[in-house]
Amino acid sequence: MRRAMAEAEVGDDVYGEDPTANRLQELVAERLGFEAALWFPTGTMANAAAVRVLTRPGQEVLVEERSHVVQFELGGMAVLSGVIPKVVHTADGHLTAEDVARARRPRSYMRSDLGLVVLENTHNFAGGTVAGPALMAAAIAAAHEQGVPVHVDGARLWNAEVALDTPARDLVAGADTVMVSLSKGLCAPAGSVLAGSRQRIEEARRVRKQLGGAMRQVGILAAAGRVGVEAMVSRLAEDHAHARLLAEALAGTPGLRVFPAPTNIVAVELVRPVGQVQVEAASRGVLVSAMDEKTMRLVTHHDVSLEDCRRAAEVLREVCAR
Repeated sequence: MRRAMAEAEVGDDVYGEDPTANRLQELVAERLGFEAALWFPTGTMANAAAVRVLTRPGQEVLVEERSHVVQFELGGMAVLSGVIPKVVHTADGHLTAEDVARARRPRSYMRSDLGLVVLENTHNFAGGTVAGPALMAAAIAAAHEQGVPVHVDGARLWNAEVALDTPARDLVAGADTVMVSLSKGLCAPAGSVLAGSRQRIEEARRVRKQLGGAMRQVGILAAAGRVGVEAMVSRLAEDHAHARLLAEALAGTPGLRVFPAPTNIVAVELVRPVGQVQVEAASRGVLVSAMDEKTMRLVTHHDVSLEDCRRAAEVLREVCAR
């Protein structure tokens, strides 16, 4: 990946002249089944651009309450697009066709109308849960029946592809826009790609410029993303296996409730505050993140070996048993 970055053929991407970025965008568009795609420095910026081009100010965005666009984008949809989230809680993080249908309300000039549905697959803070093609297709169809577009936050869509042994394009068929991450499990140092129709991607290009995301010789980063898409998706099954081992090793530990790990994320509910466990585990070389005050998140990736997982489980069992 670093060799590809060093040897990347580059140009000025602000003018669409970076050949490496263009090739990556074409590759992702083809893999996802869309007309066009656009590289962004971050998934948060790509999500923000999608919301902007698919909505108008004053509308509502239907989204599961733990979704990234609600919890970790600093109110971006309100600040940058003038829209507000309409949150729904689900057991596994995934909106169903019924959830979308229930959001329908008679139009009235006195209240906001539904302008967008956002689906997240896999769902980060639901513990890496996966939505299959039937569920995704039904939710997308239910939105379109109301004349409402759909954006898929697919930061970890590649994990869903591997977990379900289903091409990513089949998981997002019919969606209006899709964002996929090139970092995380694909190991690129930065970057996400937004895919959609050619017209919407050109609109997103203007938004990217406005948000400060238009860059010059971006092919240096796009080269890493292309290696990720072409060579790293197939190894995600290893991350999933390591997460399952980690979950199994922690199961039964007093003071812990371990949730199933369908992909590369293990959610663990604690009796103690997560902050205490974070500090103690970090002192022994194990880093965990907090999903909320009593729930921690463990994530496996390319640089976490099987032995690392075994050691992490041992440390966490000891820390949480105190």
